[in-house]
Amino acid sequence: MRKFPVAPLVAIAAGLMAQQAPSVAVSGAVKQPLTLAAKDLAAMPRATVAVTDHGKSVTYEGVLLYDVLLKAGAPLGSELSGKALASYVLASAKDGYQVVYTLTEIDPAFTDSRILLADAADGNPLPATQGPFRLVVPNEKKGARSVRMLERIEVIRLRP
Repeated sequence: MRKFPVAPLVAIAAGLMAQQAPSVAVSGAVKQPLTLAAKDLAAMPRATVAVTDHGKSVTYEGVLLYDVLLKAGAPLGSELSGKALASYVLASAKDGYQVVYTLTEIDPAFTDSRILLADAADGNPLPATQGPFRLVVPNEKKGARSVRMLERIEVIRLRP
């Protein structure tokens, strides 16, 4: 019977598992592109929003999209003026669904709305049909702009 070195195989398997950990990529017109896994979101300031989903009240927990974009260096706060006002966020889901948000819809200097990058609902991880990550947009009459199975957030800055 041949003996194979086990340690290299274990290291390769661990590397592949780490690569497959669910994450959200933040890219585009940002200073610091990010790939955020569940552990990264857990280490950021947490927030909750309550919404009514199909007649049932649900409390989602996660990180404000503003905080995620701020960490990536998107043009927010004092940088959100002039030409930067034409910037927008394209959120993309695993199934190809996409939604656009303006940066002014995300920045608390412009709005009281709180778009949440959620990883939990009512104290439990999101079910596979919604997660592992989703954007939740409270206070809208339709839930069409809440992106389930979120994979990518891209900041797009229009050129003059």
